[in-house]
Amino acid sequence: MSEQRLADHDLAVLVEDWLDWDQTAELVGVTPAKVRTMVRDHELASAVPVPGRGPKVPALFLDEEGLPVKGLPGLLTVLHDAGFEDRECIAWIFLDADLPGRPIDALRENRGSEVKRRAQALGF
Repeated sequence: MSEQRLADHDLAVLVEDWLDWDQTAELVGVTPAKVRTMVRDHELASAVPVPGRGPKVPALFLDEEGLPVKGLPGLLTVLHDAGFEDRECIAWIFLDADLPGRPIDALRENRGSEVKRRAQALGF
């Protein structure tokens, strides 16, 4: 039996708190159009966790100051370079990767070097 594909994970279960683009824009201090640009430029990632509800950004992607968590944009770029879509990026970041813990927790605790190294290995 093969391992579940990242794209097939239920993001609504993996990620507890989501922000729609308007909420994200308010926290970051930009317009919703700028949030769209931030997602396109891999500063943030978004997905539709529940069909028919529209794209959302995981709340843990923002720090206490309303900025993308340190290391997140670089990690997203590495994952996209490895061929991941946003949905797969979010699943990978929120799954337990034996770091210990989830990559998002390591990023939020300023332990992003190991996370980025593991993400780079995905491209090989």
